[in-house]
Amino acid sequence: MALLARVAVIGAGVAGLAAARELYREGHHVVVLEKRHSLGGTWLYDSRVDSDPLSLNPARAVVGTSLYQSLRTNLPRQIMGFLDYPFATRPHGDQRTFPGHEEVLWFLNEFADEFQLRELIRFCTEVVRAERAEGRNDEWVVESRSRGSESAKVVREVYDAVVVCNGHYTEPHLVEVPGIEKWRGYQIHSHNYRIPKPFTGQVVVLIGFGPSAFDISRDVATVAKEVHIATRAPNVTVGKLDNHKNIWQHEMIEFVDEDGKVVFQDGSSVHADTIFYCTGYKYHFPFIETNGFVTIDDNRVGPLYKHVFPPRLAPWLSFIGMPKQGTPFMTAELQSKWLAHVLSGKALLPTEEEMMSDIKKYYHHMEETGVPKRFTHVLPPNEIEYMNWLLAQVGMPPLKEWRGRMYRECAMLAKAKRDGYKDQWDDDYWDAVIASQVDSIVPKNLIS
Repeated sequence: MALLARVAVIGAGVAGLAAARELYREGHHVVVLEKRHSLGGTWLYDSRVDSDPLSLNPARAVVGTSLYQSLRTNLPRQIMGFLDYPFATRPHGDQRTFPGHEEVLWFLNEFADEFQLRELIRFCTEVVRAERAEGRNDEWVVESRSRGSESAKVVREVYDAVVVCNGHYTEPHLVEVPGIEKWRGYQIHSHNYRIPKPFTGQVVVLIGFGPSAFDISRDVATVAKEVHIATRAPNVTVGKLDNHKNIWQHEMIEFVDEDGKVVFQDGSSVHADTIFYCTGYKYHFPFIETNGFVTIDDNRVGPLYKHVFPPRLAPWLSFIGMPKQGTPFMTAELQSKWLAHVLSGKALLPTEEEMMSDIKKYYHHMEETGVPKRFTHVLPPNEIEYMNWLLAQVGMPPLKEWRGRMYRECAMLAKAKRDGYKDQWDDDYWDAVIASQVDSIVPKNLIS
């Protein structure tokens, strides 16, 4: 294995920046291909939306972010940063523990500048195809073109390795609603939501029970006549929500009628103007050609060893940032450290057969415990165990205990759908907990 590799990193969001830094640190030649005009990935806000509000039309104009204007982080900033580069506050910035998306983008730009990553990025460059050179795993042909022109010349380049970091928040997942083909109201996926104003005075039915459903239901309720949340979540409390004058919660939609009526499984019904799908996203890698060695089945991308390496193509093809939930910045950082060490020969992968055996054991465990296939890349409740495993691969000590405690506390509050928990966070308590376990090394961006 070559100790230094020429590596194409696809995407300049959190995963791409983390990968670029760790690969660059190891001395690899890194080129980051980013189709948008600036870095940040999903954290780069764009007031535009897809030309199709449900994002079903494959020919639609796609916008590369799902951020809405009011979005704040779901995690406290203490676990939103990188191990050696925390998400610190700044003078005149958003000082909140759960800051708005603008503050995250500022942080990512500071990170990129601190580690000279911007010079590695080719902006407005869209990857249209990446595939192995015939008969070789360690040679990949990457085709790209300037964004914004279908007639732009396609550039072909050869790399030793390709790292896929294009995120998983731009290809919406929709659920089936009986009767929807005849329903005459407006339908939209949360990917295309930005501000509540278009829904002023409307009766809105919102499908979903995750963070975006929570945020958007409250946001839209500031202008809508009524907001009705439909969910498959078990043991849901049906009825009007406490402390909200115009938000109701229901069991899932039973069916809809062409006259605008929406009937819920709990027997209640409303006549709605809009149905909102806050139903998540699908993994989507249209530019990668693997000859069937990597497939997507019910949102399981596989086979992937530890969510990173496809055994047949490892280590020359890898995926960073695949896991859902957990702490995405740190997860991408640790995956990238492992990847960079593997490509440098400092860390060894098991054999292809051993990696496949590990993957099959993981799949079998999911089946035995009743975990649906679509949750393959959901880390909790094993997110800390996973990150400590990655740390061990690169010879680093395990995470401080406070990180796991903080994540679990935050996840519990989010799951409870407790309004205002982000502004009721006990910073003094957590400052004391962190101080009792402080690392001996002070990160560079915290030195005054």
